[in-house]
Amino acid sequence: MTIEEMISWLREDDERALEDLWRMADDTRRRFVGGEVHLRGLVEVSNHCARMCSYCGIRAPSRIQRYRMTREEVLECARLAHSLGYGTVVLQAGEDPGLTGPLISDIVRAIKAETPLAITLSLGERTPDELAGWRDAGADRYLLRFETSNEKLYQRIHPPSRQDSPSRLDLLAMLHDLGFEVGSGVMVGIPGQSYLDLARDLELFRELDLHMIGLGPFLPHPGTPIFEESEQAKDQAPASELMTYKMLALARLVCPRANIPSTTALSTLNLEKGRELGLARGANIVMPNLTPTRYRALYEIYPAKAAVRDTPEQCAANLEKRIIAMGRTIGEGRGDSPAKLHHEKREKNY
Repeated sequence: MTIEEMISWLREDDERALEDLWRMADDTRRRFVGGEVHLRGLVEVSNHCARMCSYCGIRAPSRIQRYRMTREEVLECARLAHSLGYGTVVLQAGEDPGLTGPLISDIVRAIKAETPLAITLSLGERTPDELAGWRDAGADRYLLRFETSNEKLYQRIHPPSRQDSPSRLDLLAMLHDLGFEVGSGVMVGIPGQSYLDLARDLELFRELDLHMIGLGPFLPHPGTPIFEESEQAKDQAPASELMTYKMLALARLVCPRANIPSTTALSTLNLEKGRELGLARGANIVMPNLTPTRYRALYEIYPAKAAVRDTPEQCAANLEKRIIAMGRTIGEGRGDSPAKLHHEKREKNY
């Protein structure tokens, strides 16, 4: 698919034409990753963050109640994930210096010793030594969004921690070299983001050979510098539910073997059926929240997150019911990336 074709789809508003896009994405999903929906248990380990991202509710200057889960609390969530039949646990946090390399390595080893779970880490920009240490400890996957392919726009919303820091694209290449399943993604509708920017994001997904792709609408937190941002691109792409579905469907067509979640942000925009629409338009992953309810509302990276009060058991039962009602099945096992397996097979044949 060319850049021009991507932009044409992103601009498309005719419902009948979009039905063709949804059908193509769903057919591609069915052909390349099957009908299973894999559940990843999400644990929001800490809302401490050292960064100054202009849109995020847990940015360093935010005057919020901070928390950091203990080793035993994280392990208890992993045990719960296994008991609920999930194949993966996702440890996510702000960029927290208190989550040291040795601490995360210890937690990863403990989870691996007790469960067969795959472990995904989403802990921000970390040093090469930390990333290598976590891979050696047994971490399977790493998720690091590049947020936008527009470098100028990225620098405006995400100032660097230091001038000599590796770029996120450099870190993604490093994660590939370390043998992680590598995930990345973008926000849709950032002030100043054009349709061309989104098309280039899709092209970069393909160039990076991503195993996982995460997409969500731009939902700035009140009180952040960008919340009332007035600067707009000449050809501004909206931060809408529909635009997010278009990006999700096109991501499936561009990267047919990638694991793509239907995100919590879609449920935040459309509590009744946002997740189902994402699954019907190319997604094959859902990430129910296992974070203890006493912490969950404190991890407010954007406002009005869905299901902050539901228990993990309630989340699991509700999701299973809704997925089965769609005619899909709940995936068993780790749900490893078909894209990574295909890549490894291709390299072996070479």
